[in-house]
Amino acid sequence: GGRLILGVGVGSLQEEFELLDAPFADRGARGDDAIRALRAAFGVTEPSYDGPSYRFRDFVVDPAGVQRPVPIWIGGRTGRSLRRAIELADAWAPFALQPDEVARLLAAARSTEAWERRERPLEVVLQPAPPLDPADAPDAAADTIEAHHAAGATGLALRFRHRSPAHFAEQLEALRALT
Repeated sequence: GGRLILGVGVGSLQEEFELLDAPFADRGARGDDAIRALRAAFGVTEPSYDGPSYRFRDFVVDPAGVQRPVPIWIGGRTGRSLRRAIELADAWAPFALQPDEVARLLAAARSTEAWERRERPLEVVLQPAPPLDPADAPDAAADTIEAHHAAGATGLALRFRHRSPAHFAEQLEALRALT
């Protein structure tokens, strides 16, 4: 049934684009077109697409991917990355944002036409920082999880403080006891 989740972002460091001799200014439009091209191509044996930056046809992909459509998660930490996720993707997975910042961005987005046009709910996958310690600090871990859920998270990508694989397993067990 497929198990791919494609995480994408347009980039924010101009120096990286300069290193690759790639234009920085229109990266958002090119990224949006690339996402549309991926949507048109993935899982299709004879894909075709004609967009402003990417065009293809007359070739065969065999075997083609089994997921149709492939889930796409948009990274970033700006209102624009959230709008891109609303318009083109299945999830928004921001980084380096506090729960109140996420809540503010989501509240603004929920009042847009693009949000209303979505056929499926947008997943919001947050990654709390710093890593959790549910075994030794269960109240703090529970508070962090609740704060991110209250901010609008539909899923969490959790990291744990751990010293060994066995300690990591203990952390998972402690988390299960919390939830």
